[in-house]
Amino acid sequence: MADKSPPPTNTPPSDFERQAEEASPGLIAEFIDFLKNSKKWWLTPIIFVLLLIGALVFLFGSVAAPFIYPLF
Repeated sequence: MADKSPPPTNTPPSDFERQAEEASPGLIAEFIDFLKNSKKWWLTPIIFVLLLIGALVFLFGSVAAPFIYPLF
């Protein structure tokens, strides 16, 4: 049985194809790009506070907890 795929063409790749082949940016770079393009700078303090709370929860539940409790 013969392969019925279309013959290859020498057309230049579209913008969509070029972007698909590029390396994807990291999470932080993508978030900063989102903030720049959508003008949602008010999200920055919310994300910062959530990360700070997450770090405190992690530290208070870890081996470092006995050293952190006297600080409060």
